[in-house]
Amino acid sequence: MLFSIIIGLQVGYNFLDFNYKPIPTQEEQNWLSLQSTIDTLKKEKHTTVFNIYPFNPNFITDFKGYKLGMKVEEINRLLAYRKQGKFANSPEEFQKVTGISDSLLNAIAPFFKFPEWVNNPKKIGFSIKNPNWKEFPKKEALKVLDINQANKVDLMKISGIGDALSDRILIQREIYSGFVSMDQMNDIWGLTPEVIASLNKYFKISALVKVKKININNASIKELGQFPYFKYPISKNIVTYRSMNGDIKIEDLANIKAFPVDKIKIIALYLEF
Repeated sequence: MLFSIIIGLQVGYNFLDFNYKPIPTQEEQNWLSLQSTIDTLKKEKHTTVFNIYPFNPNFITDFKGYKLGMKVEEINRLLAYRKQGKFANSPEEFQKVTGISDSLLNAIAPFFKFPEWVNNPKKIGFSIKNPNWKEFPKKEALKVLDINQANKVDLMKISGIGDALSDRILIQREIYSGFVSMDQMNDIWGLTPEVIASLNKYFKISALVKVKKININNASIKELGQFPYFKYPISKNIVTYRSMNGDIKIEDLANIKAFPVDKIKIIALYLEF
C-alpha cells in the first residue's frame, strides 16, 4: 500500500501543474492588451530632428554645438578663442579656429549670421561730412536744490526715480508737512541705497520749514497717532509715561517704551515740549 501511494504521488508530481497562476485584474488585462503596441513602438527607430535658425557662431554653447554635430574638442577650441576676446568673422575663420570638417561646415555655414558691421563695414559709422549726423544734446547738469522746494520734474532727473517714486516722495513730504532731514529718505519705501545717495548729492535741507508741531504733553492718544512716526502702541506709551512722570522733556523720549530712539533727532523737530 505504501509503495502504491509513493508511485501515485510520483505520477501526480510529473503530470500535474502545481504552479499558481493568479487571475489578472481588469486593469492588468487592459495593460496586457496594449503590450503588443508598446513592443512595436520600442522597436521603431526614433530620430530627433533639430530645427536650425540663423545664429552667430561665436556664441555657440556646449549644448548648441552638440546639436550641430560638433565634437567636444571643437567646441572647447571655440570657447578658448572667445576667452581671448577674439571673434570668428567668416565661415572659413570659424573652421580654422574649431577644426570642424568640410562636410559639417557646408551643413551649418548657411545658418551663420554675423553682425552687420562684419558684412558691410562701410555702412557702419558716420562721416564728419555726413549731413544726417545729429549731435546728441549734452545732459543737463543737475543743481543742488532744497528737497522741500523740489517738484516732480526735479526728482525725476535722478537716475532710478520715475513717476511712481517721485509721487511717493512728494506725498511723504506733504504728510510730514515738510522734511527736516535728508535721513528721512531712508523711510520712503522703494528707494534703493544708490538712489538715496543720489538724492543726498543733489538735494539738501536749506532751511527748516515751518512744520505743524505736536505738543507731546497735551496731545491725546488719537492726536499722537496721526503723527507718521507714532503708531497706537507708542502713542499709548507716551500718554502713560506722561501721566506717571509729568511733563515730558526731550531727554525723556528715550525712556518711553518702544520709542524709535534711532529717530529721536528727527522726531524732536516735529514736537513741542
